[in-house]
Amino acid sequence: MIITFLGTGTSQGIPVIGCDCPVCTSSDSHDKRLRTSVFLQVDGKHIVIDTGPDFRYQMLRAKVRKLDAVLFTHEHKDHIAGLDDVRAFNYFQKRAMDVYATPRVQEAIKRDFYYAFSEKKYPGVPLINLHDIGTQPFSVQGIEITPIEVMHFRLPISGFRIGDFTYITDAKTISPAEAEKIKGTKVLVLNALQKGSHISHFTLEEAIAFSREVKAERTYLTHLSHTMGKHAEVDSELPEGIRLAYDGLILEC
Repeated sequence: MIITFLGTGTSQGIPVIGCDCPVCTSSDSHDKRLRTSVFLQVDGKHIVIDTGPDFRYQMLRAKVRKLDAVLFTHEHKDHIAGLDDVRAFNYFQKRAMDVYATPRVQEAIKRDFYYAFSEKKYPGVPLINLHDIGTQPFSVQGIEITPIEVMHFRLPISGFRIGDFTYITDAKTISPAEAEKIKGTKVLVLNALQKGSHISHFTLEEAIAFSREVKAERTYLTHLSHTMGKHAEVDSELPEGIRLAYDGLILEC
């Protein structure tokens, strides 16, 4: 499996107009964080997890020419707003895009992109095939995926495990039963919003503690706020086996 980080920031993680903090004024490319998303190449299949507002640019930047499916973690705008741009893949691949999400997330997609689901579609609208997911393992074109339910304060979020890779974003709490699904993971991607406390996201300290709890071989922290600090400084402080992810990072698992 090849993992490409399309974005590692949040709506609070991108440069802010007028902000003179060290991250927003940094010249280090590692500090230029678009909204969180990841692109997976697994057994010849190409899958994206989440399509935030930066989706079109992210796919162009990563030179993605083929996309088989989209998985959604949840319905917040910084994770679904770019779905309209699957229409380019509809055009070149001559088929609708397979989209996997819980029924609750699907309702948000149907509401936000109502024109894609109308009875009489305008020519050129995105073509989307919605597939239900829940708490049981499911398959995407032969790729077995195990959903992991985590809590974003009171909102359930879908994490995903594919083989030895696990992807979790927007988590604040993870039950012991769901954490069991993660154990044995070789590459864990986990959200860490900032160093200070937050009501609905892991802090840096909490993410490190959870990584140690599940004994992941390698952990990469994502969904980083600009208040986390500069990449080089924070990354140098992390324990062995845990690193900050950055836009454009490519891993093999």
